Order: sequence, then structure tokens, then C-alpha cells
Amino acid sequence: MDELDVYAAIGEDGFRRLIAAFYRQVPGDEILGPMYPARDLAGAEQRLCDFLIGRFGGPQRYIEQRGHPRLRMRHMPFAVNPAARERWLLLMTNALDEVTLPREVDALLREFFAGVSAMLVNRPG
Repeated sequence: MDELDVYAAIGEDGFRRLIAAFYRQVPGDEILGPMYPARDLAGAEQRLCDFLIGRFGGPQRYIEQRGHPRLRMRHMPFAVNPAARERWLLLMTNALDEVTLPREVDALLREFFAGVSAMLVNRPG
């Protein structure tokens, strides 16, 4: 499966279910919860959803609204250390387990999230 085929396979609904499952875990998490202001949790959820939809073959709403993702730059204000990366990956893995996407899509997303989360580490342990 090519990355750009993911949107065709799961559609808007698949991404929305995945990201909702992820963000349901965030407010109560002792590591990630403080990084996400409660007043903007819905905004963060929408931005991640739009980013992933565009990245994996869907409408380019994220780029239309916010420009190039510049993920490392946008995450610099947040202390993303190895522990935060591991927790983010754990919550996203939990979300993937919950929503039960097609096997090829699931495998591709797990690999993508592992790589991108490692790239976003910007502070030492």
C-alpha cells in the first residue's frame, strides 16, 4: 500500500475516529496532558486530523489553512523529550488498537508515527 492510498482506504471517518481515540486519552495523561491546553484541545485534534488526512492522500486543508507543516519548528515550544515521545506513541498505539483499521493501513500508520515522533524529540531525557 502506498501512503497516498490510506485516505482512499479509511476516508475522513477513519482518521476522525483514530484522532478522537487518541485525544480522549490526552487530558488525563500526566506527561502529555499539561502540553495540551484544555481551551485548545479541540483545535489540536482538528489540526492533527487535517494534517494526517492531507499527508495520506486526502484534501489538503491543513496546508490551505496553515501552510507547510514544518513539524519540527511547530513543536519547538513543547518539551518533547524521549519520555514524551514514548507516551505520545503509546497513546497513538492505543488509539490504533481501539479503532481497528485495515491491516495494511494500521501497519503503515504505526511505522509513520514511530518515525515522526522520533524526529520531533527536541529535548534530552
